[in-house]
Amino acid sequence: MKKLLLLFIVFIVSVFFDACVPSKPTEEEKIFPSDRLIKKLEGNRRKVKTFRGTGKLDIETENFGANANFEILIKKPDSVKISIYGPFGIDIAYGIITDKNFIFYDVLKNEVHEGSDNREILNRLFKMDITFHDLMDALAGAVNLTDKLRREPDNYRQLDDKYILIYLDNDRKLKSTFTISSDNLALLNYRLDKKSGEPIFEGEYKDFREFDGVPVPYKNKLVNEEQNQRLTIEYRTIKVNTPIEKMAINLPSDATVIKW
Repeated sequence: MKKLLLLFIVFIVSVFFDACVPSKPTEEEKIFPSDRLIKKLEGNRRKVKTFRGTGKLDIETENFGANANFEILIKKPDSVKISIYGPFGIDIAYGIITDKNFIFYDVLKNEVHEGSDNREILNRLFKMDITFHDLMDALAGAVNLTDKLRREPDNYRQLDDKYILIYLDNDRKLKSTFTISSDNLALLNYRLDKKSGEPIFEGEYKDFREFDGVPVPYKNKLVNEEQNQRLTIEYRTIKVNTPIEKMAINLPSDATVIKW
């Protein structure tokens, strides 16, 4: 009888201690290998073939501040059309920008600007020094990660409900930091800093909704820290991968044409 009682006590104690041993954290089980995470993010970016959005944009620089309603059309790999409207839907400007050239119509001045230096016209439109392809991705809440597909991050960790990846560019003395939601693998933040710690550029993305399994933000904020330039976009409507007909602008015959 004593032996049975002793065995019973040992059994109860062992069950109790097994129950108290912490199980492997759920977060650890969910952690993506860094290479799979980057492939997933880049795959999501490439899934977006066309993008149509309407909303409001705000521009802030040291010497300039403005806001306007707009419509953006993106047709990958090389075309963006933007229409800008003032109060009561008044037409202000239209622009078609490609990776090779641009045409920009200033409605109020009745001037057509044409040229091949699209970076110059992007600076004029958005008051921000940014390349065409970087802007195309940023408008859709993405960052091109092609050059990261075959490279391990220099630092990769999970913090609360986020994945953080850091890449160092020793040649240019730069550090890129990507913050990803562990729930839906959405890009929440992208930072480019000098290795010395001085900020260069930041993209912040919020208010996500899914289109064909791809999380797309309705609020994007782009900050060029070096030149103190800020572009904030708030979309009211977004359509992804719907047909976009040939992009064109109806130009009046009496418009003044200015070649760049």
